[in-house]
Amino acid sequence: MTNPEHEKSERNILEQLLAQKLTEAEPKADDPQEEAVRKLPPRWEIRIQTEYDPVAEQTKKYRSMAKEVDDRYDRRTKS
Repeated sequence: MTNPEHEKSERNILEQLLAQKLTEAEPKADDPQEEAVRKLPPRWEIRIQTEYDPVAEQTKKYRSMAKEVDDRYDRRTKS
């Protein structure tokens, strides 16, 4: 059996938490240009140098199994 007073107080607490979370949202910028600049992707990107290139390895494997009809890709890799 549930206590109706307990349910009401729990509901009130949850409603207060929800209202608090909704009002703590980030304030909207008044200037649309500032908002647009904030939404731009960063100028820098992170690149990781690796010793193993999975695409190149897979390409080598496919080329070892078959030959190109007109050798156009083979000419690029031999140069």
